Amino acid sequence: MNAHAPTWHGTTILSVRKSGRVVVAGDGQVSLGQTIIKPNARKVRRLGADGAVIGGFAGSTADAFTLFERLEAKLERFPGQLTRAAVELARDWRQDRYLRRLEAMMIVADREVTLLLTGTGDVLEPNDGIAAIGSGGNYALAAARALADTDMDAEAIARRAMQIAADICVYTNDQLTVEGIG
Repeated sequence: MNAHAPTWHGTTILSVRKSGRVVVAGDGQVSLGQTIIKPNARKVRRLGADGAVIGGFAGSTADAFTLFERLEAKLERFPGQLTRAAVELARDWRQDRYLRRLEAMMIVADREVTLLLTGTGDVLEPNDGIAAIGSGGNYALAAARALADTDMDAEAIARRAMQIAADICVYTNDQLTVEGIG
């Protein structure tokens, strides 16, 4: 890529786990430099044959879809074992010459666990059940943590935190995709 070419921005993905329910929310904005290219991209989707896993991505769309496909293959190989599938994907991602070049991060969640996956081989489980990635990720994370002790449920927390992130981050909008389990 040309050093002077504008870079792609525009993702905020947030996962909130509360009271037996997990929600993954993603905004819809994709920007190139100072231009909004698409306001309603779907960066959150269900994974696996039974849709029991939710995934959201930040980074290059093509790279993320490659990783989603790889994760789905791992889920087929290790059904009902999201952590094992994620560790296997992270190992491949770190060791495979082609995969190492992929520029994306993922949050994946099922009934039991929420995981953040990176290209450096990290498979991280947040200790408070809240994780966020992308341009507005830190804003959404802070807002969700502040709302976690309220009477709001997981989805309400995710939606409000994403709205707060959209109000602060120019690369995040309020056109959400929200998927939940539980």
